[in-house]
Amino acid sequence: MLLGFKTELKLNNQQRTMLAKHAGVARHAYNWGLGLTLQILDHNLVNPEEKIKFPSAIDLHKWLVAIVKPEHPWYYESSKCAPQYALRHLRDAWDRAFKKVAKPPRFRKKGRHDSFTLDGTIKVVDHYKIQVPKIGILRTFERLPFGYKPKNVTLTRQADRWYISFRVEIEPHSTPKIVDVVGVDLGVKTLAYLSTGIVFEGAKSYRKYEKKLAKLQWRNRNKVIGSANWKKAQIKIARLHRRIANIRKDTLHKLTTYLAKNHSQIVIEDLNVSGMLKNRKLAKAIADMGFHEFRRQLEYKCQLYGSKLIVADRFFASSKTCSNCGWHNPDLKLSDRWFCCIGCGSFIERDWNASINLSRWSHHQAQACGQVAADSLG
Repeated sequence: MLLGFKTELKLNNQQRTMLAKHAGVARHAYNWGLGLTLQILDHNLVNPEEKIKFPSAIDLHKWLVAIVKPEHPWYYESSKCAPQYALRHLRDAWDRAFKKVAKPPRFRKKGRHDSFTLDGTIKVVDHYKIQVPKIGILRTFERLPFGYKPKNVTLTRQADRWYISFRVEIEPHSTPKIVDVVGVDLGVKTLAYLSTGIVFEGAKSYRKYEKKLAKLQWRNRNKVIGSANWKKAQIKIARLHRRIANIRKDTLHKLTTYLAKNHSQIVIEDLNVSGMLKNRKLAKAIADMGFHEFRRQLEYKCQLYGSKLIVADRFFASSKTCSNCGWHNPDLKLSDRWFCCIGCGSFIERDWNASINLSRWSHHQAQACGQVAADSLG
């Protein structure tokens, strides 16, 4: 299987300038292609009888070489791959927009999500050195997987740091499992409550640094846009955002690795995260936990460590069903943190009760299928 590898680069001033030039070229090509495609769409809308075929990534690159590069000679200071991949990404963005999977692409702004992709002669020279086209040998802080030859690499800037990422082919290896089946109930108060009774607290990194972030943004409100002090303030804000994201990601990595390595079957809920974020009272807390990132990491780690991920039905009432006798409480509120069963008298923590029900999801499904089969025969 293919896994992404990402690490920070140790750069000098000359290399930082080269990376910034490549990012600028990629951004210029992307914005030029976006402007051209928007003009074509407008023309086709106004003149349907003189419809112009929507260009592919290859067409856009041919026009870029013929029209844009002669007018801007600084294009030749960077690798040809940077604008080429930028136009590919633009075409992929339009494909997603036409399929109504995502919104139409927008123009890129300098300093926000600066990145570019290179291919060609890429070689991991040493455990801490990688050679990329046009730029040369780049050093890393983290140990690189030696012996691999990536087809392409993506270099990204976050605040004042540059990162390199590429895909590595790894053979999945199964680890010894401690528990056969575990149910995982995600929540806002605690990140995850396992059916085994183990509780994982959420990082809540945004809540921790929310006041500091607001203070930095408040100080930056009256600075002249583009000035030296404004740029310094923007770097400070970006650093804090990066720290918040890294703390959240570290917590999720530790949890998902523990689950995938030590459990044969992991049962989670099919949460409607986009719908949950529409709740204005809980949206901030839900986004701070990172439910979507949790599922994304768990999917590939289960494949890597030989575990099985089971996603329960979205409408399965795991919280409102007694894990002891099966009594259903339709009046249970979100503020009720304990589940009190009238049928058997059990009194259990709400999230623990939900995780136990999730661990028995496969058994419930088998019973439901058997009942349906019996009804059809009868």
